[in-house]
Amino acid sequence: KDNYLQSYVHVVLGNEACDVDSMVSAMAFAYFLFKTAGDDLLVLPLMNIRQSDLALRSDSVFLLRRAALPQHLLLFRDQLDLRALRRAGRLRLSLVDHNVLPSSDADLEGAVVEVLDHHQAERTPSPTCPVTVEMVGSCATLVTERIIKVAPQILDQQLAFLLYATVVLDCVNMAAAAGKVTPKDSCYVAELEARFPSLPPRGALFQELQKAKLDVSGLNMEQMLIKDMKAVSGSLNVAVPVIYLSLEVSSYLQRAQSPALGLSPAPCLHPLISAFHQGNALASRKKLLPLVQDFLRECDGAGCLGDAEEEPAVPPTPTNSLVDGCPLDGGLPRITAEELRGKFDDL
Repeated sequence: KDNYLQSYVHVVLGNEACDVDSMVSAMAFAYFLFKTAGDDLLVLPLMNIRQSDLALRSDSVFLLRRAALPQHLLLFRDQLDLRALRRAGRLRLSLVDHNVLPSSDADLEGAVVEVLDHHQAERTPSPTCPVTVEMVGSCATLVTERIIKVAPQILDQQLAFLLYATVVLDCVNMAAAAGKVTPKDSCYVAELEARFPSLPPRGALFQELQKAKLDVSGLNMEQMLIKDMKAVSGSLNVAVPVIYLSLEVSSYLQRAQSPALGLSPAPCLHPLISAFHQGNALASRKKLLPLVQDFLRECDGAGCLGDAEEEPAVPPTPTNSLVDGCPLDGGLPRITAEELRGKFDDL
């Protein structure tokens, strides 16, 4: 214990989304480093979110429960002061599932000693920071490869299940038609299946994880608005959440034809919000975001928020920017241009 207090703290950090891949990759790679490094090295997997935000990641919560891994064993970003460790000269960082730190963490850059990622490479390797970037379907595939090649003896049923489930989820049940799986992903999933024959069938596990990902039954309204929220910026900063009851949209979206959302009025108790059912269940958030961006571009050019009577036309949305996602199951409330302007004048 005394050695731990005086030595380096090696933190394995996933990306800010902290999805299943980032969570499992951080835990598994930290375990690998701990088992293969010297006894005086303290290695900690750090979840790159606040502890309170874990509930928003329902698939991660489900996977932890399925793997019999208690949530209280996890360490979160608001529980460890990385900057204090950095100032004390005691921090070493390994990045998984991303290869550059965001600008908000730029002061930690000098502590990065290794990168393991499957996104587009943005970091140049150096003698002090080896970089492994390979465009596979899941970062967990690269972690599995490292473990099997260097220390296969540390694999047990629990660790194998976490890695296996993550790759199956990220690679959409290993379906080639989804365009995510690579030969390396398939190779290491098959390797895990061969080593641990009691792993659950891929198809059933994938369906369980997908169902868990869409489960919002335990969330309150604030959590539902934050879960999977994306933002776009123009004259305004507009947040577009995925919510299985309602979404905030302007009258611009009611007239949209590419794609048509099929909005129809729905009851709403809030006096400043108009609610709508979305008839077109195939118009996912990823198809909605380009419409919001088009709206903001028109506002930038025409000052439409400055004149509430001017109604922008709907330009065609480029089809090559649309990626199908999970269908929306709910309706969409409306906020007028005047209300938006009043709410966001200070931004």
